[in-house]
Amino acid sequence: VRVCVRCRPLNSKEISDGREKIIKIDPRAGTCALILPDRVTGEPPKNFTFDQAYDETISQETIYQQTAARIVDSVLEGFNGTIFAYGQTGTGKTFTMEGVNDPPELKGIIPRAFGQIFDAIATRGGEQTEYLVRASYLEIYNEEIRDLLSKNSTNRLEIKDSQDSGVYVRDLTSYVVKSTRECDKLRDFGAKNRHTGATA
Repeated sequence: VRVCVRCRPLNSKEISDGREKIIKIDPRAGTCALILPDRVTGEPPKNFTFDQAYDETISQETIYQQTAARIVDSVLEGFNGTIFAYGQTGTGKTFTMEGVNDPPELKGIIPRAFGQIFDAIATRGGEQTEYLVRASYLEIYNEEIRDLLSKNSTNRLEIKDSQDSGVYVRDLTSYVVKSTRECDKLRDFGAKNRHTGATA
């Protein structure tokens, strides 16, 4: 398990409200220091150390190569892998994981993973090796699991454990996909069913 932190820049509302940046990231040391303004308190900075720490200047490509690409490589070798973003509403989870399609350099972890998977299949697949790719899209929000690809996305799902298949989500929709385009279509469909909290 590796834990990375990414700090987003101040947004336009925070800037217009006169907010100040109180986080100092040291990418080389993997540290994040919380520094309260002097007028608030004389407390010393609170320091936190992670496997990796990124400030607001880091590119989507760098985030992907340093945090996710190795996990996707392991999945292609047959190991289970998980990448997830955790944090409050408005902290940049969706941008990090999904990004935007245009310009391409702003794509997030999910579409970059699709590309890596299907590029690897194109070069490794053949007579000796066959790949079967299935895609599901779920959301955990307020401790409830929802299937974002289901026609009835309000249904609550449950996590189960099986001796044969391990941990799984019962009744989760799964589609066989053969290209990044098919994955993108499922992602776009599922994104419409996501909860979105009020940033304010």
